[in-house]
Amino acid sequence: MRSLYLLRHAKSSWDDPSLPDIDRPLNQRGQHDAPRMGTALGARLVPMTFHVSPAVRAQSTFRLVQKNWKGLKKHHGVTEPALYTFDYREVLAWISTQPPAVERLAVVGHNPALTDVVNYLVGPGTLENLPTAGWMELALEIEDWSAIHSAQYRGHLVYRLFPKELSGVA
Repeated sequence: MRSLYLLRHAKSSWDDPSLPDIDRPLNQRGQHDAPRMGTALGARLVPMTFHVSPAVRAQSTFRLVQKNWKGLKKHHGVTEPALYTFDYREVLAWISTQPPAVERLAVVGHNPALTDVVNYLVGPGTLENLPTAGWMELALEIEDWSAIHSAQYRGHLVYRLFPKELSGVA
């Protein structure tokens, strides 16, 4: 059994149209939502390694989540260039290369790739859209990550959390 955790980057800014996509920062809402998600997720999960897209908005999301997740340190964030993608097939290909010893895999990435990964693994229509700073946890009945492609429609949604559900979290 494997656990896959997917976190979409928090809301990014489009204020400077001259910035390349990879360099877009978080906007005010993103800067507000990411730490709140860290507080909520840290209350229910132990720290783990996060594999993070190199995009500024994904890196900033991890840092703000990490700031409010007790025990989650900066070194828990590993930059993975392959995760700067919007194609779920590329995310699945990257997942398939992860070491068999890793049982829990956490990714900070982008849409539509993450929404499509959920729908590929759990089933069509499971998720219409993973919102910014949204979190999904999936259980996969596979022996190791190299079997991820054989898990199509066989995954189980364990938990999800979206920023709009955090009204009481500071």
